[in-house]
Amino acid sequence: MADFKLNKVVVYGVGLIGGSFALALKAAGAVNEVVGLGRSAASLEIAQGLGVIDRVGDMGDVRDADLVLLAMPVGKMEAAMAAIDPHLGAQTVVVDAGSTKQDVVAAAQRAFGKRLAQFVPCHPIAGAEKSGASAAQARLYIDKRIIVTPLPENSPSAIAIAEAAWTVCGGDVLVMTPAQHDAMFAAVSHLPHLLAFALVDEFAKRPDAADLFANAGSGFRDFTRIAGSHPEMWRDISVANRTALIAELDRYMNALLQMRVLLAGADADGLEKIFANARDARSAWLDSIEK
Repeated sequence: MADFKLNKVVVYGVGLIGGSFALALKAAGAVNEVVGLGRSAASLEIAQGLGVIDRVGDMGDVRDADLVLLAMPVGKMEAAMAAIDPHLGAQTVVVDAGSTKQDVVAAAQRAFGKRLAQFVPCHPIAGAEKSGASAAQARLYIDKRIIVTPLPENSPSAIAIAEAAWTVCGGDVLVMTPAQHDAMFAAVSHLPHLLAFALVDEFAKRPDAADLFANAGSGFRDFTRIAGSHPEMWRDISVANRTALIAELDRYMNALLQMRVLLAGADADGLEKIFANARDARSAWLDSIEK
């Protein structure tokens, strides 16, 4: 991707995801100018001060941009799309970084109308507990999976630009449909976040919460790490993908009920079988991703 170069990129939302995209493009020498847009003037000033963006822009910057990244919670996506729509240049490609896709595509259909062909839905599978421009890092996307869910309206050139931009950031691009994406990530991402949030919230509401947290060790810390994620973002993801997420939650509740039955019956062999199967499956998964 050494020959891939964009003149102007507009990053709408300069937090962890948008800011890291900007820094990655800069580190790769793949962009001449990064312009920031967003809801918070203070956040934009921080991003500029840190060198995440080159300058704070306005909607007029969208007109001659090669690429626009929408990097806000999915619940805010449609308003952002509607805001940039009147200013889109004919050659500008728009991508997003939303963690759900079917709702984002529906929002794009409403907001962009005839310009829908310029929008290529994407989801970088990367993140961290901290948010904001100060958390952005140029290496966030290296060797991370980037899901691209092209639309029938997209031109091959628009898809190619979207894929090349993420690839030059270090990402590993995988293509699937929006429906496939939402079903898969309800299981492997949205459900684990829901469980971590629920556990920490339940502990925090107990009368002896202080003692529980004081005595929690590395196992609790590791299991609940993702409960430190952005509440607004995960609120929007959970609501947007609630049908698939409820189905996954029901499956998990059935698994917990099975475990409760084994515990109530002191079925040590049954419990060990589940534990061993889980350990072996996790070990095989780790081996596959660490090769």
